[in-house]
Amino acid sequence: MKFVSFNVNGIRAILKKDFQSDFERFDADVFAIQESKYSEDLHLTFPFEPDGYEVYWTVSKVRKGYSGVTVYTRRHPLSVHYGLLDEKYDEEGRVITLEFDSFYFVAAYVPNAGDGLKRMDFRLGYENDLIAYLSSLEKRKPIIYAGDLNVAHKEIDIKNPKANEGNPGYTPQERDAFTNLLSKGYVDTFRYLHPDEVKYSWWSYRFNSRANNAGWRIDYFLVSDCLKEKIRAAEIHNDVFGSDHCPISLEIEI
Repeated sequence: MKFVSFNVNGIRAILKKDFQSDFERFDADVFAIQESKYSEDLHLTFPFEPDGYEVYWTVSKVRKGYSGVTVYTRRHPLSVHYGLLDEKYDEEGRVITLEFDSFYFVAAYVPNAGDGLKRMDFRLGYENDLIAYLSSLEKRKPIIYAGDLNVAHKEIDIKNPKANEGNPGYTPQERDAFTNLLSKGYVDTFRYLHPDEVKYSWWSYRFNSRANNAGWRIDYFLVSDCLKEKIRAAEIHNDVFGSDHCPISLEIEI
């Protein structure tokens, strides 16, 4: 199966660009987008519903035009769940889980620690709640966890590590939380196949960052350790534009 994840930074904005042709070119079985910035009272349907796919989406209930996760799937899921345990974090439209015959697909837009790290406690609370949620799923089936996870894990994952030390997404607390998540039995698929490759998935709109490739790798596909031998490809598609992020993909025999 082929999976794609892409923080589009606004579904209506990216639809004015090349998103539809990029979506078709990827020809994914499951395609997740984050930061749709969609408000559910605008329309009765999602702005982009391509033929051949079922569409599942969640939005922020606390702030319009903020956050939001959508999943397109060619396979009909056995079940769909929004948020973590007890639908926690669904008020911000953060997580969608699709259950399939042999695995769970969890798509997420992880909270940012915010300017001045003012949301750090909220962010770290999410990380703890995520582990509890994934552990509850793992008892039944392995997991593919994907999305904008809002952390550059290692120095190799960020252009200027020293200059960014302590900034949101590159604090010791967030990086340690990611290390802790991996220690629970998950594999960073891109780093598994490309241990030394320097490639980024997000660039600030400031300082001509993308042209200078001054980026961060903050978008990931993680899989349960038992699936790692089934990974066939894990790529970062930094030739695709339209957002401050680029798409990432995973091909896995599952």
